[in-house]
Amino acid sequence: MSALICGSYAFDTIMVFPDRFKNHILPDKVHMLNVSFLVPAMRREFGGCAGNIAYNLKLLGGDPVPMATVGADFDPYAEWLDKCGISQKHITVVPEHYTGQAFITTDQDDNQITAFHPGAMGESHRNRVADASGITLGIVSPDGRDGMIQHAQQFAEAGIPFIFDPGQGMPMFDGDDLRRFVEQATYVTLNDYEAQLMSERTGWSHEELAQHVKALIITRGGDGSTIYTDGQQIQIPSAPIQGIKDPTGCGDAYRAGLLWGLLNGLDWETTGRVASLMGAIKIEHLGPQNHAPSRADIEARFKEAFGREM
Repeated sequence: MSALICGSYAFDTIMVFPDRFKNHILPDKVHMLNVSFLVPAMRREFGGCAGNIAYNLKLLGGDPVPMATVGADFDPYAEWLDKCGISQKHITVVPEHYTGQAFITTDQDDNQITAFHPGAMGESHRNRVADASGITLGIVSPDGRDGMIQHAQQFAEAGIPFIFDPGQGMPMFDGDDLRRFVEQATYVTLNDYEAQLMSERTGWSHEELAQHVKALIITRGGDGSTIYTDGQQIQIPSAPIQGIKDPTGCGDAYRAGLLWGLLNGLDWETTGRVASLMGAIKIEHLGPQNHAPSRADIEARFKEAFGREM
């Protein structure tokens, strides 16, 4: 059983400023801001929602089929996908664009200044869900606006159950757009901030949102998550962690756990805990795709965290 993962691929360039932004930004001069930060520490990571979800689903033993548009500079990422054994069949290279790029500068207070260039993401509508065969489950994660709209519609028309995961793409859509997504989707997953925005824009409470789908999943970081399904609320605890290194990509790791549980027909209590564990494993490592536990490692962590087999 394969999961079609519609979303972004991106390079994340992360720079560390060994000082505080506030020491260099004058409040009375923000209207004519012109600052330069020396960043002696820098790293470049493989990222993007589709890339991160596919990577984590592969760790669990799933069969991810990512669908995305990337630029002419994608070769290093393509080599990484080959090394990970992740399909590139439905990754379309758009040579006149760069792959999506995030440039993130972090100071000593963990404040961040980020610039994001979507690049080839804006061409995601070139891909069609119908082009992928053998798909039993899908997810529409942050991507180009037209691509997200069309892929959700294509999943619905094909009768393929899918998760709607608007994430940082939510500002692109108004209330009518979001209501349409929810009505087409089988499942919706949001963090607590996104859930509040969703309710404000659609006019639907969490309980009302949940009535339109088989399950509404809301994550709350270290406070765990809540799954609204069949008129009940299932509380999922967060998995214990050994230390926080980097939260980037934790939400994507969680979503990979959801996909894995759905693909394997697990109950929501187990599915939510697998998702929680994948997020916990990720947060212990720098970058979205630098953790590499074996399947046996994941199973052992699950039993240790929740006192039962995965």
